[in-house]
Amino acid sequence: MTASTGGDRFGMRWGFGAGTDLRSVAEAREAARWADGAGFDGLWISHANGIDPVLAAACMADDVPHLTEVGTSVTPLYGRHPIAVGQLVRSAQSALGGRFTFGVGASSAGVVAERFGTGWDNPLGYTREFLDALVPLLAGEPSTLEGRQITARVELGIDAPDTPILIAALGPKMLALAGARTAGTSLGQCGPKTIASYVAPAIREAAEKAGRPEPRIMALVRICVTDDHAGAYRLAEQVSAFYAAIPSYAHVIAMEGLAAPAELHLIGSWDQVAEGLAAYGEAGTTDLRIGIAAHTPEAAAATREALAAHLSG
Repeated sequence: MTASTGGDRFGMRWGFGAGTDLRSVAEAREAARWADGAGFDGLWISHANGIDPVLAAACMADDVPHLTEVGTSVTPLYGRHPIAVGQLVRSAQSALGGRFTFGVGASSAGVVAERFGTGWDNPLGYTREFLDALVPLLAGEPSTLEGRQITARVELGIDAPDTPILIAALGPKMLALAGARTAGTSLGQCGPKTIASYVAPAIREAAEKAGRPEPRIMALVRICVTDDHAGAYRLAEQVSAFYAAIPSYAHVIAMEGLAAPAELHLIGSWDQVAEGLAAYGEAGTTDLRIGIAAHTPEAAAATREALAAHLSG
């Protein structure tokens, strides 16, 4: 699989990452319509301090007739309760008719302490209990959980197909949970070497032991088609600085053998970018979540044009 394969998608599903800066539902719908017209398989809406990604996904249902999937990547679980989340997600799935996938993650100790003023007590156990409550609700079944950290006793009256879940997992125990209990993992700032040597073997082993299908491994990859490498790299440093301060991300960046997370951005001609994307497929990635990290409007337009041209084959 090389950059010369024309319309070939390197054996991976291509999803467009709508970014963390969406300030309105109108912006999200605009990004969705572009992804739909450009030939992407899916659209993934990031969770940040802007619009709620699950609500936005429901609002764009009629805008994306060609997308096979719309999802979040990732909605943090701390600060939420599975009953409220189940209602929201199942309502979005009702609007999207089975095309919604729920990407979740525990969050991080620093974020939880700063925003909620609560402790980071056993995030693996919290995530496991959250799934124990949420999975049946998303399948249209009652939840009867009385756990150590979460209680959820309810049955939702919402007509919708089952909703698959992807967990943001980087540690070995969270990867094992993702493989054993969900459809797979949604990765951020994790390069192809680490996916091939660590992520893919761990999550596949867990899925196999649990008798589950081959898990999905979705990787976030930020790209910029430009001949101004220095300018695009300066933006990459700004975008990725957040990840260097989180131990789990810092660990996988070190595993990749990189000095800085910005080095994961693919910058250059389309052929150079495509070679980098192909490496993810060769590493065992099943899905791409493409983010455009362009430092100028011209670079953003060039990147969008290159993506649309490739996807149209």
